[in-house]
Formats: sequence, C-alpha cells, structure tokens
Amino acid sequence: MVRSDVRGDGGQPRVEESASDEAGPGREGGSNDDEGAGARIPEQHGRDGDEKGDKKGGDGDGDGHKRAGAPGRPRRRRVLRWSAMVLAVVILGTAAAGYLYYEHLNSNIKKEKLNLGDTKIAEPTPNAFGQTPLNILLIGSDARDTKENQELGGAKETFGSTPLADVQMLLHLSADRSNMSVISMPRDTLLEIPKCTDPDTGEVYEASHGRVMTNESLGRGGPGCTVATWQELTGIHIDHFMMVDFAGVVSMADAIGGVPVCVTDNIYSHTSTGKGSGLKLEKGTTYIQGKQALQWLRTRYGFEDGSDIARAKAQHMYMNAMVRELRENATITNPNKLRMLAEEATQALTVDEGLGTVTRLYDLSTELRKVEPARITMTTMPYTYVGARVVPKEGDAEKLFRLVREDIALDGKDKKKTSAPTADETSHDPAAEKGEIGVLVQNGTMTSTLGPVSGRASTISGLLVEEGFAKASSDATTATAEDKTVVRYPSAELEGDAQAVAEALGIPLSQVERSTNVSGVTLVVGADWREGTEYKAAAAEKADDTTPESADVLNGANKKACMEVDPDFTW
Repeated sequence: MVRSDVRGDGGQPRVEESASDEAGPGREGGSNDDEGAGARIPEQHGRDGDEKGDKKGGDGDGDGHKRAGAPGRPRRRRVLRWSAMVLAVVILGTAAAGYLYYEHLNSNIKKEKLNLGDTKIAEPTPNAFGQTPLNILLIGSDARDTKENQELGGAKETFGSTPLADVQMLLHLSADRSNMSVISMPRDTLLEIPKCTDPDTGEVYEASHGRVMTNESLGRGGPGCTVATWQELTGIHIDHFMMVDFAGVVSMADAIGGVPVCVTDNIYSHTSTGKGSGLKLEKGTTYIQGKQALQWLRTRYGFEDGSDIARAKAQHMYMNAMVRELRENATITNPNKLRMLAEEATQALTVDEGLGTVTRLYDLSTELRKVEPARITMTTMPYTYVGARVVPKEGDAEKLFRLVREDIALDGKDKKKTSAPTADETSHDPAAEKGEIGVLVQNGTMTSTLGPVSGRASTISGLLVEEGFAKASSDATTATAEDKTVVRYPSAELEGDAQAVAEALGIPLSQVERSTNVSGVTLVVGADWREGTEYKAAAAEKADDTTPESADVLNGANKKACMEVDPDFTW
C-alpha cells in the first residue's frame, strides 16, 4: 500500500424553537440559556438562525423537484456533498480536478491551526503492518459573516456575531482502510471547553466554568478549539479538521449535482410565524441539490420530534446517499464541470495546515475511496437529556469513544484477532507527584441486596494517604452503587494521575475511565471490595466491543432509510 502524506436516556422532549430555527449549521434564537423540560420545550440549542431566507425555491419545484421518467435512477454523472461532510467526501472530485491549475486552487484553500488547546493526545500506535487510523473532525459553521451567508442563514439579529460549530462529526478511517465510522455530537451537548489561544490575536480563552454548549467552541479562537474540545472529551487523537459554511454548502451542492433523499410523507418545514427551513418535498424519494440540500441539512421542524437528534439522522442519510452516488458515478470527463467543482470545493473549505494543498486533499480522497458503503457506520453520540440540552450518556458514550480509540469497527465486522491480547495501555501523560494528586474516595459498595459498608470510603482514603497520596479524602455520602471498583477522571491531563492511583491499590487499568460527571480524580469503591485493604481483581473479562444501541447506528449501504415526517408539517 502506498503511504499518503496525510496522517494516516431520558425520553426525548419535543422542541419548540425560538424565532430563528434550524440553521443546521445554524442558530436558534440568539440565546444558549437552558430551558426546563416539558411538552413543547423552547429548545434554543445554540442560535439556530431562522430559515426565513430559505423558503424561496424550497417548494419542490426547483432544484429538488422529483425527476420524471422511469422509476430507476437517472443516468447522470454526479459527485456528491454534505454539509460538514462535503468535506471529506467531496474532495474525491476536487482532487481529480486539482491539477488543472494547481497553484490557483491551492490559494483558494483557507487554512487554520489544528489544535488551540494545551492538552495533546498521543497518536495511536501503528498496527503490525505499520498502518495508523485517521481521524478527521468535520465542522459546519453558522457564520453570518457575508451577504450570502446572511441571506441563507436568516436571523438578522445574529449578523456578524460570533460563529457557532453547529454541525460536528468525527470521521474515523480505520488503519487498514477497510471501514469508516462517523460520530455526530449534538450541537447542544453540555461539556467543558478547554483553554484555547487564538493563533492570530494571541487572545486567551480560559476554560469554561462548568459545562456549556459544545457549539460555542468555534468562537474561542477558531476550529482548532473545537478540535481541542473533542480531544478533551473523547481522548481520541484528531489528525485533521475540515469546515464549511452556508454558502459553501450551497455552492458545492450545485457544483456536484443531486443526491436522493426520502421522506415518509409530504413535508413543508414552515410555521405560521416564519420558522422552519422552508424545505418542501413530496412523499418518497427526491433528488435535491443547491439551496434545497442546505434546507434538508438544516431542517428540524418537520422531522420526527423536531429535535437536533432528528436533524443529525437526516444528515447521516444525506451523507450516505452522497457516498453511494459518488461511487456509482465517480467518472467526470467534462473539463468545465471539473473546473467548476474544483473551484467550489477549494473555496468552500477551511482546513488545518496539514491538509492545505490540493495534493494532500487528493491523498485523503484516495484513502477514503477504499471503503465500501457497506463498511461505513453512522452514529450519534449516546446522550441523556438535561432539560432541553443533552450530556454524554454515562457508560455508552465512553464505550463508543473507546471503540474508536482502539480502532474497532462499529459495524462489528472486524476480522477476528489471532494475536494475544495486549496489556492495559499506560497513559502517555505522566502522573504528578503522589503528594500533589487530589483524590476523592466514594463509597459505592451497596448492592441490590446489601446496604453500603459503613466507613468504606474513609478506610480506602486512609490507604491512599499511607501510599503517599496526601491529598486523598473521603466523601461522607454514598455514591451510586458500582459492581466494580473504578477510578474516574474528567480530562486527558488527569489520566496519568488516575492510573497512578489505580496502580497503587492494585486496580487494573481497564477499570480507569474517563467521565464528565467528575471534577477530579475520583475512586469509587465498588461491591467487589466490601472488605479488606487489598484489592483482588476479578479475572479479566473479554471486553464488550459491540456498538451501543443508543448510538443510533445507520449503515452506509442502507438505501431504504427514510425520514419520518411530523404530521403537523405535512401538506
């Protein structure tokens, strides 16, 4: 194989949005203030700019009108696109045209620094063949910074304001290039944004105090802060990012032709007060492009329960259809179409410096093309509702991140490994001196049949003090019951500290895990350590490498997927 230059549960509340809806990369309202849960919650998942400006041409009579003729797919050549994935896949066409006027195209590409945070995540270890996986963060910006973006995004009150990263997808290409996994993070996910430094102005954005919406990360120095936020949350090393705005979505969708999408009923995303994307389609499958493609990607009113989760599902369907179309119609011989596609693609994208040339984009496209649609798995980060917002679902979200970190295919079709299992991996982040590590010990010894062991947290914190962890302390309250003793830490820079605590007590590193529900290194004494001062680890169990059901999996070869339409938005 030729090496490339590219590093290679809450029930869902229905949502009612404020004056500016669905900018998918977009804004809702102009506020990120949380709202309480309820029957039609004012969602405000970031400022989802109204689609008032999108209604024209969204009636199904323009670009997206159903194609007449035989029921089979028309025999047109088209390359494809997607909102934040116009990114990784559309480059397949871009690269082919790149050599027509190489230097000019290179000058079109906008470049920014990859990571604006302080924490560095180690690159994955190459496999036996020297191959490494590739992780690319795909970002959709809702910027209203140009006349065209303002017309497409609407929401006049947000013109010129700080942009939000309202579409975020992590694309993982396996080391052997056999499969691809995509994780979408809802834009209203509450998490802690790390300290970021603007590379142009030097302005320092201190780490957020408490949890804020993830889409705010883009306004803290640029896409490199969104990258830093993902790395802090997931522990996944990110190699590149690609970002596109409203205008880029439309120009690319026009340049590459139509993509088939399906709805269960006629849909018109519009309310009497002017909310909605303006998307208007007939029941069944329609080829959409241009502004109508942007409307599809932004639509929230009309899809399922009107949530950001439903919109992510629609984006996954579009992305999969685009990939299938590209593979089936990948040959474009018309020089003018190639030139237009190359122009639009290079002008639409903002990438990190490592992807900032046509040659490198071409290398990336070559790698992506190796994956068949049947080995592409779309997922949404498992989440739990907190009012109208969401947080990563304890257990399931971390499991999904682990599968990506360990390069395990989310479709469950990895070849069985014949080599012996490797030992638990030690963190690349060195631990602080024992006396400087703060540890909170909690009592999680309660079971379904037994009460908690009194004073257990105090006993184990005393053990830690004897081991040199002078800042260890116990929590007088009873923690949630835990079957196994576990050490949790909130961010990558504390992983080494957490592992040092585990090693001191003989706790396997497999029982050290990252969690957004703790603020520092936290040891929860589980039901497996109800007595004694020596921890006896149970025999190692085979890791469960199945993708959590809560990840809402969609396979890339699924041609029957169809968005469910809310009865209130049919015509």
